[in-house]
Amino acid sequence: MQCSETAGFLSELNLRIQGDSARLANLQRNMNTLAASQGESVAAAQELSLTARRAGRIVADGHEVIGLSLGEVAGLVEHVTGLEDHLRRFLTVIEAVGDISEELGAIARQTRLLGVNAAIEAARGGAATQGFAVVADEIRRLAGQAGESAASVGDKLGQLDRDARALIGGVEANIVRGRDVGTHIDRLRLSMAEIASLVTQFGDRSEAIVTCTDAADGDVTALRQGLGLFSRSSSESAARVDVAREQLEGLEGMANAMLNTAAHGPQKTRNSPYIALAEDGAQEVAAMIEQAMVDGQLSLTDLFDTDYRPIAGSDPVQYLNGFTRFADAMLRPMLDRHTAQDSAIVGCCLLDMNGYLPTHISARSQPQQAGMRDWNMEHARNRQIFMDSQTRRALDEEGDFFLFTYRQDLGEGRYRALRSAFVPLIFAGRRWGLYEVGYLI
Repeated sequence: MQCSETAGFLSELNLRIQGDSARLANLQRNMNTLAASQGESVAAAQELSLTARRAGRIVADGHEVIGLSLGEVAGLVEHVTGLEDHLRRFLTVIEAVGDISEELGAIARQTRLLGVNAAIEAARGGAATQGFAVVADEIRRLAGQAGESAASVGDKLGQLDRDARALIGGVEANIVRGRDVGTHIDRLRLSMAEIASLVTQFGDRSEAIVTCTDAADGDVTALRQGLGLFSRSSSESAARVDVAREQLEGLEGMANAMLNTAAHGPQKTRNSPYIALAEDGAQEVAAMIEQAMVDGQLSLTDLFDTDYRPIAGSDPVQYLNGFTRFADAMLRPMLDRHTAQDSAIVGCCLLDMNGYLPTHISARSQPQQAGMRDWNMEHARNRQIFMDSQTRRALDEEGDFFLFTYRQDLGEGRYRALRSAFVPLIFAGRRWGLYEVGYLI
C-alpha cells in the first residue's frame, strides 16, 4: 500500500515537474523574445542618444545662423524704416524743383512777350533797328525753347512726384510690416531658445535611457542564464524522479506479486472475503451476459465490440460501443447491489481487454458537467478507458483471480491507493476482460 501511495506521489510530482518544465520552456522562449527586444531597445537608445547629440549640434549651429539671419533681417527692417525720411526729403526737393520749373516757365513767357515787344519796336525803327530785330527774334526763340523745356521738366517732375509718392506709400506699408516682422523675430528668437533647451533636455534623457537600458540588458542576460541553469536542473530532477518512479513501480509490482501469491495460499486473510465476493460477482455477471446472448438480447459481436465512439463534448472523453446500453440497463443495478455488500467496497465494475468500462456503479456513472473535468473524473468514470500497470498485468496473465494494490486517479492530481480483486471474464472461449471489486484496507 505504501509503495502504491508513494508511487502515486512520485507520479504526481513528476507531472508537476513536467508541467513546470513546460511552463519554464515557455518562459525561456519569452525571455529570448525579451532579450531580443532588449537588444533592440539598447540599439534604439544608443541611436537615440546619437540623434540627440546630432540634433543638439544642428540646433546650436542653426540657432547661431538663425540669430545672424534674424539680425540681418532686423537691420534690413530698420534700413527700410529709415528710407521713409530720405524719400520724404527727396519729395520736398522734387516739390522745390517743381516750383523753380514753374518760375522758369513764367520767366520764359515774360521773355517771349518781351521779344514780341522788341520785334514791334524794331519794326518801327526801320533799317536802323534791323540788328535789334534779329536779337528780338533770337530772344523769342530762346524763350520758346525755355518754355518747352520748363513744360517738359514740369511733366517729368510731376511723374517723378507721383512715383515718389507711390514709393513712399509702399515704404510706409513695408514699415508697418517691418514692425510686425520685428515682433515675430523676437518671438522666433524665444522659440529657438526654447527648442535649444528642449533638445538639451532630450539629450540628457537619452543618455539616461542608454544607461538604464544597458543596466536592464545586464539583468536580462543574468536572468536568462539563471533560467537556463534552473531549466537544466529541473530536467535533471524530472529525470531522477522518473527513474525513482520506475524503480518504485518495479518494487510495487514485486510486492503485488507477493500479495497475489499469498492470496492464493491456504491461509485466510482479511482479503479473503473480498476475493470471494469478487468470484461470486463475476459468476453472476457472466451468467447474466450468457443468458442475454441465449435470449438474443445481446450478441457476441456487441459484447466484444472495440469500435469505441467518442461522445462529443465529453471531458474526460467517454465512449460508446455495442455493449454500453446493455451494461447500463442490466449490469449497473447488479454492480450497485454488489457494492453495497460491504462498507469497505468503493465500487464494483467490469472492464474489457482495453481497459474500457462500459458501465459503473450509479454513484460513479453520473452525467458529466461541462467544464468540471476533475468532478467528472471522480463521479463520471463510466464509459471511460483506464489502464495502469497492475490492470494490464491482470488482463494479460493467466489465473483464477488476481489481488493487486493500485492507484485510483481521482483527477486534479489526487490519487487513492486501493486494493482490488480481479476475476477474469471469459465468453465463448475468449477472454473478454475482468470483473473488479475495489476496496479500502
